[in-house]
Amino acid sequence: MIKKLIRTILLLSVAATMAFGAQAVRFNVVDGNAEERYNSLINKKIVSVGYVLSDPHERINDAYKKKYGEKTIDGKPNEDYDPDWKETLDNLGFFSIANDVALREILISNPEIGGFSPFNLHVYKKKNENKTYVGHLVPEVMLDVVGIKDEAARTKFAAMFPALDDLVQKEIGGKVEITEYTALPEKPMMNFEITFDRPEDLADYIDGFQESFEAAFEENKYIIAGYKNFKESYSELKLEFAKYDAYFVYSLCHFTYSYNIFNKGRPDAGAFAPCSMYMYIEKDSNKLVIGMPKLANWTAVLNMKDEVMNKSVEDLDKEIIKIMISLGAKEI
Repeated sequence: MIKKLIRTILLLSVAATMAFGAQAVRFNVVDGNAEERYNSLINKKIVSVGYVLSDPHERINDAYKKKYGEKTIDGKPNEDYDPDWKETLDNLGFFSIANDVALREILISNPEIGGFSPFNLHVYKKKNENKTYVGHLVPEVMLDVVGIKDEAARTKFAAMFPALDDLVQKEIGGKVEITEYTALPEKPMMNFEITFDRPEDLADYIDGFQESFEAAFEENKYIIAGYKNFKESYSELKLEFAKYDAYFVYSLCHFTYSYNIFNKGRPDAGAFAPCSMYMYIEKDSNKLVIGMPKLANWTAVLNMKDEVMNKSVEDLDKEIIKIMISLGAKEI
């Protein structure tokens, strides 16, 4: 009985260590303004380790200043002016990257990885701190959020990162800091399906859906911050991707939401941005499958305590689901 009790305690101890030691975000933190070095890295060097840059968004902090920090624009009152405006950032950039070649096999076996493909190689510098941060979510947390348990797929995905991290260390340098988290939300993903009457030319359906999708989100003040068509990319690379008739990923951003988090004390949360929503149609199927990591992951993984920020996270998760349902999607 005592031996059984001791064994149980040891197992619980190991489980607790794992739960409280899960890595979240990896940042290289270097003294000074490393913007020039970062730009060289992201625009010229990442191809050397197999990564492709898509949809760069540099110096978002400048857009915040113009949209929320100026009382007038072109001599007219600025309706978006924030009376509590404070310039807190010297730099904030989102740069979506993916190792397309290495990713292909994982997308075929585990299409859910599109929730972080591409992902953001994030850069920021606070105005009151002479340090630049360059980093990304660790691969394990990405895999856990999208729910991939297959060990072979997890190993392949994680194997893409050491070369990238070595390059960042070489080009940016500084000290590596890795944050930790205790648990993910109970339901980290939002998932949908849309069943449709498949036309003779599938492009007709895809074009119509994408037009409606983009219009619906833009009407609700979201920005289509990126778009990556993996089916086309692999066709251009002459790589097999026959499992899918379509596979594409949208990057979404709600500008006011992002401003109220990134410019108000949590620029590190940009490691999650912009939000990736993957969509695919398997060969000869009449079902569009859709998935996106919930913003609730930001709260959990980044240990966000601010009640206003966390309320905005909850509101946007609900709103995104509502928009998708309005487009005919069934939540699953």
